Amino acid sequence: MMDGDILITVYGAEQICASCVGAPGSRDTYEWLQAAIGRKYIDDSINYEYVDIDNPPEIDKHKEFAKQIVEEDWFYPVVLVNDHVVAEGIPKLKTIYKELEKNGAVLQS
Repeated sequence: MMDGDILITVYGAEQICASCVGAPGSRDTYEWLQAAIGRKYIDDSINYEYVDIDNPPEIDKHKEFAKQIVEEDWFYPVVLVNDHVVAEGIPKLKTIYKELEKNGAVLQS
């Protein structure tokens, strides 16, 4: 990642969270976010990563945050923009867009 790049991280699980019945799955949300953001912003500088909370990668920050989500019964998926939590459960695009713009995302012309 380069300076000025934006990182969107989605923490989720294969199983839909118990409180989110009827909501799309975490991976579906991850793909939907990429499509929605790609339609609105020039996404050359936007990077995405998906973290499975049941099987996080061997990266301390991911392991610790995944553990926190599970232990504190957060609704998932949990969406972060540059390590700042912007959504829990069903994400609202407006909130995510606002955070993207604060981080320098450029609108499509």
